[in-house]
Amino acid sequence: MNRRDLITLATLASGISAVSPVWAQFNFGKALEAGQDLVKAESITDEELNKYFDQVTVQMDSQSSVAPGSNAYAKRLTKMVTGLQTYDGLRLNFKVYVTPQINAFAMANGTIRVYSGLMDAFTDDEVRYVIGHEIGHVKSGHSKARMQAALRTSALRKGVESSNTRAGALASTELGNLFEKVINAQHSQSNEREADDYALKFMKARKYNPQACVTALEKLASLSGDNSSSFLSTHPAPKDRASRLREQLA
Repeated sequence: MNRRDLITLATLASGISAVSPVWAQFNFGKALEAGQDLVKAESITDEELNKYFDQVTVQMDSQSSVAPGSNAYAKRLTKMVTGLQTYDGLRLNFKVYVTPQINAFAMANGTIRVYSGLMDAFTDDEVRYVIGHEIGHVKSGHSKARMQAALRTSALRKGVESSNTRAGALASTELGNLFEKVINAQHSQSNEREADDYALKFMKARKYNPQACVTALEKLASLSGDNSSSFLSTHPAPKDRASRLREQLA
């Protein structure tokens, strides 16, 4: 895409018309950057996606309390994921974040992080269900779609910023990190069903107890309203999901 097309995209993103009085203040450098983000959002490759997540992984690990190998949580997780160094084309790496929150996440680069609060509340097979569910989000393309959405948002904000207005300055300061945009946003019901179906197949393929899918979701349902469960805020309707999987297992 040439420079003219990129600026056109950025102009559309910012809502600025070529005949607008603010056009004279338009920052072409910011416009070009915004247009590039719009293009990137639509054409991001798996390799580029993994590079983004590699950076996010380093940042999150540096900001978190990572359990060392000698820690009881780390030893337990290592034991429960024996044989899972690779799965369905992903090279997986596991760590425990020592925090009372009930949560876990996976990224397209194979990063899987399990919170100690989840391990306190769940059995080994229930934790494995959560791991399978998170891998399901990656393999179903949900992570890639979220990264594209994050880049689109970035392009829109940079487009506003290019007008050199107060709104543009505010948009610049509001730019969140990729972890918040891609990992911590709430999943849709259809995304949840896809990830649950994947998790159920994962449990059966690995010869784990598939009933753990149901009991894990029932535990999450019982925790509704508990602020310690970040997983509930990003993965809605555990009660309905438990009923759905129970019917599949009947």
